[in-house]
Amino acid sequence: MNQAAAPKVSFVSLGCPKALVDSERIITRLRAEGYELARKHDGADLVIVNTCGFLDSAKKESLGAIGEAMAANGKVIVTGCMGAEPEQIEAAYPNLLSITGPQQYESVLDAVHRALPPLHNPHLDLVPAQGIKLTPRHYAYLKISEGCNNRCSFCIIPKLRGDLVSRPAGEVLREAEKLVKAGVKELLVVSQDTSAYGVDLKYAESPWQDRSVRARFYDLAKELGELGAWVRLQYVYPYPHVDEVIELMTQGKVLPYLDIPFQHASPDVLKQMKRPAAQDKTLARIKRWREQCPELTLRSTFIVGFPGETDSDFAYLLDWLEQAEIDRVGAFKYEAVRGATSNALQGQVSDEVKTERWNALMARQQKISARRLKRKVGTRQQVIIDEVGPTVSKGRSKADAPQIDGSVYLTSRRPLRVGEIVTAKIERADAYDLHGTVAGF
Repeated sequence: MNQAAAPKVSFVSLGCPKALVDSERIITRLRAEGYELARKHDGADLVIVNTCGFLDSAKKESLGAIGEAMAANGKVIVTGCMGAEPEQIEAAYPNLLSITGPQQYESVLDAVHRALPPLHNPHLDLVPAQGIKLTPRHYAYLKISEGCNNRCSFCIIPKLRGDLVSRPAGEVLREAEKLVKAGVKELLVVSQDTSAYGVDLKYAESPWQDRSVRARFYDLAKELGELGAWVRLQYVYPYPHVDEVIELMTQGKVLPYLDIPFQHASPDVLKQMKRPAAQDKTLARIKRWREQCPELTLRSTFIVGFPGETDSDFAYLLDWLEQAEIDRVGAFKYEAVRGATSNALQGQVSDEVKTERWNALMARQQKISARRLKRKVGTRQQVIIDEVGPTVSKGRSKADAPQIDGSVYLTSRRPLRVGEIVTAKIERADAYDLHGTVAGF
């Protein structure tokens, strides 16, 4: 390699937003040390693959990405959730430079240094204060903790990422402030269990500006709401103290949006999943939340075909969905994961039945979503612009998280800019998206 040229690294980031934040941290460190990012594997000196190991299908995708990197480049470092149990990777690709688990930033950097030493240039100043982001400039994921204390029977995340480890509130707020100062308009708060934030720290206070802030879900959300950006709360388990945050939504401090992974509604299935089973009380809470904050949007994920799920359990779920009127739903067919305790449960459901139930749930949800969105026709909504087109631009309302929810398609008399927030008049709705005209800036 020409010593005058900066060493080049190609990067693949798979999996959830939490893994994306890990990738951003690694890339920020590499850029600070003078490494450049290559767009293609064959133009790089080595490749880093950040894997996902949550489901067998995700592991297959990760192994495929590693194979592509090996074929195109040959020098490959593997990290991420699948790296926590490296046997399968080692068996498929014995000639990798290194394999590490999630959040092991120092080990990844050590492996890079061994294979591709950095250039020593004391005058390099390559990294902005907010770090390197893999998302568009106008939104960013803000990871507030690692790991999880829950032991859901279908999930191996605690085995891969360990128990809950929260970041001090002051540290999170300083990162958020840097992002907002750099032009980020929307902060997406993520972790494995966002509303459990701070329990491991015993809600300890830490300094922030001229005061101390407790490491507590409500306190952190309140302070984030003072920074002038949209604050979107994701992966929120419905613990009792979540009720307090609805007040922040009515005050306009955080977005009227809750992403709660309910996973099911049948008490029997929830018990098998080892998840809270009081979904009848949850319906009453949702009703109270909507009375307090009529603009509230609820997003959730559900698993169909879980071991032991009967026809009546599934009918119960459909009925519960109808009553809860969840705005946004992602559904997954149950998939056995090596190491998950649910693998040993009785009453495995056939693939054919899983598919039937998945189709039925999505058909039901499409009607619920269309009904909910139709109520917004004629209203004015704030929309953040994600993509600009020659005649129609694409954005998101406060009810839409990037990548997973719907969009708002807008026409405008003047050119729009990516990242700006406009007021739109909603003129029509379909099953998942809204359409309208820009009415104000």
